[in-house]
Amino acid sequence: MEIVPGLAGIPVAHSEISDIDGDKGILEYRGYNINTLADNSTFLETAYMLIYGKLPTMFELSKFDNAIVKRQKLKFRIVDCMKNLPESSHPMCVLQSMTALLSAFYQGDKIDEQSEFDTITRLIAKIPVIVANWARMRKGDDPVAASDELTFAENFLYMLTGKVPDSETADIFDKCLILHAEHTMNASTFATMVVASTLADPYKAISSAIGSLSGALHGGANEEVIKMLLEIGEPERAKEYVTSRLDKKERLMGFGHRVYKTYDPRALKLEILLKRLAEIKGSTKMYDIAKEVERHAIERLAERGIYPNVDFYSGCIYNLLGISTDFFTPIFAIARTPGWLAHWREYRGDNKLFRPTQIYIGKHNLEYKPINER
Repeated sequence: MEIVPGLAGIPVAHSEISDIDGDKGILEYRGYNINTLADNSTFLETAYMLIYGKLPTMFELSKFDNAIVKRQKLKFRIVDCMKNLPESSHPMCVLQSMTALLSAFYQGDKIDEQSEFDTITRLIAKIPVIVANWARMRKGDDPVAASDELTFAENFLYMLTGKVPDSETADIFDKCLILHAEHTMNASTFATMVVASTLADPYKAISSAIGSLSGALHGGANEEVIKMLLEIGEPERAKEYVTSRLDKKERLMGFGHRVYKTYDPRALKLEILLKRLAEIKGSTKMYDIAKEVERHAIERLAERGIYPNVDFYSGCIYNLLGISTDFFTPIFAIARTPGWLAHWREYRGDNKLFRPTQIYIGKHNLEYKPINER
């Protein structure tokens, strides 16, 4: 029997949720090109489509939106738990813990249609509240309550800063969420499905996905991109930095992808969004440095099929929005929650407990020695 470390390349499920053509640089959600969705849809509309398999009617989207708005608050006992966490707690640790804690307050193992809808909208609504609350609470500031008058993207930025963002900035952030909402089978999606296959409730399944995303080999690369760009400091230093890293055969953060052998389509769209946000903010330095790094890197890496990935420009956008780097991955989790929930719902339709096997390579028939003879 041959093992495949990490199950690399091994199909574990059929899915209709998303598809990638890595050679052509195409990502589709439910058959819709990611660029089409980023140009025309909203995050909540895309979320509905991912989870329920079709674009919603006006009534369906209104019901979905209203349910999420109604649930953008936390019970005071959950807030009290957060207040007692160490201020040094990483946001991903807080988010995973509080997401799991939701199952103590809400029954998530019922499978009727209304309970499913309530659980789905509750998770999409409350995960951003947890993230925004912790961003303020760890600095000693009171949480800012969501507003019924704001969009999903506007509300998150409002809860984070206490200021209502301009509509174009919020729209750029909303498009970032769309671009991160789903990406076929990956470590965090698989974690969701493994836990869900045991019939554990969705709060625990999504908490496990957040734990997976927190690992250095999955989420967090956009944090490293920002560190790299800040280290470079000036556009003129980009070539020297890129040359030095690549000559030493060191990794260039934000470049390369396991699937894409050309431009990551999300990176192409994010570059456009970053350029516009830099113009709005009147600060193009980070964008200029990033473009120079990209230009010099592609000169060396394109022939190997290595191009900017989704992390290269997303971190720059969040940085321009004034978001602390350790909150980049929690924002990834906010965006990916609908994708995780879509896979949870799809797999539950024909659930099979994940139970892989192993190849034992240890010893046999050892003699037990009493402790005084060892």
